[in-house]
Amino acid sequence: MNEVLEAPEPPVVMSAGGTADLIRSRRTIHDFREEPAPPDLVRKALDLARWAPNHHLTEPWRFYLLGPETAAAIARLNAEIVTARQGPEAGAAKLDRWSRIPGWIVVTCANSEDSLRSREDYAACCCAIHSFSLFLWSEGVGVKWTTGAVTRDPRFYDLVWIDPDAETVVGLVWYGYPAEVPNPARRPLEEVSVSLP
Repeated sequence: MNEVLEAPEPPVVMSAGGTADLIRSRRTIHDFREEPAPPDLVRKALDLARWAPNHHLTEPWRFYLLGPETAAAIARLNAEIVTARQGPEAGAAKLDRWSRIPGWIVVTCANSEDSLRSREDYAACCCAIHSFSLFLWSEGVGVKWTTGAVTRDPRFYDLVWIDPDAETVVGLVWYGYPAEVPNPARRPLEEVSVSLP
């Protein structure tokens, strides 16, 4: 017979209004200030990201913290891709912009031959990225999660030492203090929800 344990009282981390305000105020940050976020803060955010929901406790995420050499190599690769598609001016502008991003991580998902588990694990990794983003936002640090063409290029996997047979890139995540915070609107709840009998 399984023993049933009494659930402990959940810790009060933040008031409901504080949580709602945090979720509502979070934005994707496109432009960052030069100063980097403290490494200890980033590690704390990653530690919290590990607690995202994941079916069957697969913990499919892997976090790659990129140093300046790897980030610069990715910026050059991306500029090469942009140059091939849009010309040298666009490639140079992209290289300049990416060279000024203060913090980089790559989040991957462990591959599975089971298609349902793959979807569940990918969703879990997305939850982990969101948890990472929300915690950093609560500390004044913004995030941009990108899945641009560079993240699907086989050379990207080589630069980040990822075996594509074992892991799939879920996102390249930039972080830093925002230079500006966009203020996009959301559609009303009535347009995106359905109440069933």
